[in-house]
Amino acid sequence: MATRINKYLSEVGYCSRREADRLILEGKVTINGKIPEIGAKVQESDQLEVKGQIIEKSTGQKNIYLAFNKPIGIVCTTDRKAEPNNVIDFIKFPKRIFPIGRLDKPSEGLIFLTNDGDIVNKILRARNNHEKEYIVSVNRPINSDFIQSMSNGVEILDTITKNCFVKQLGPKKFKIILTQGLNRQIRRMCESLGYRVMSLKRVRIMNIKLDIPTGKYREFTKKELLDLKRLLKKSSKTYD
Repeated sequence: MATRINKYLSEVGYCSRREADRLILEGKVTINGKIPEIGAKVQESDQLEVKGQIIEKSTGQKNIYLAFNKPIGIVCTTDRKAEPNNVIDFIKFPKRIFPIGRLDKPSEGLIFLTNDGDIVNKILRARNNHEKEYIVSVNRPINSDFIQSMSNGVEILDTITKNCFVKQLGPKKFKIILTQGLNRQIRRMCESLGYRVMSLKRVRIMNIKLDIPTGKYREFTKKELLDLKRLLKKSSKTYD
């Protein structure tokens, strides 16, 4: 049975579908020695290679789910050659894993890593309305107008951000809960209103809260994984 390359690579735990598409576009993927196009399919009898490495499905692979407290300065990428401060080399996990989504280099806090490509797109899809909670400090005092503007949506990247929950925690500090993940969204929202982010920390993704020291990771608990899968049950696996 033929399977799309990006789906195949995510199912074998090599990378996410988005990362697979990027590798295909960069010409780093071959099927039987030929560079395929985006959307191409691979048969069981084909020889699929990524960066010269033959990719095969391993039977009985155990799924890995990690919660990691990313320090400032670490980059959420699996490209170890291009980025020396990458998350994979920092964690040094003994099996192949990849991050679910991103957290900017100057930001810190919770990020998931896994070898389960199926779960990645379910979590990342904005239309699935999965919550991500952040604590943010800015360069000058905020007020009720700032909170209201952030809550009601801000124009960035030729769109208006979705309505979201925002609560002031201090003179220059607030909590924000997003259900979408535009590029540098919180920083751009603040900049649009004349503020500069001084610190940004993600403290929750869906049902899993940040509870480990900076630079450390742990596996999901059985309850966390069960609750997460329950929340994801009705989610779409595909993406645009």
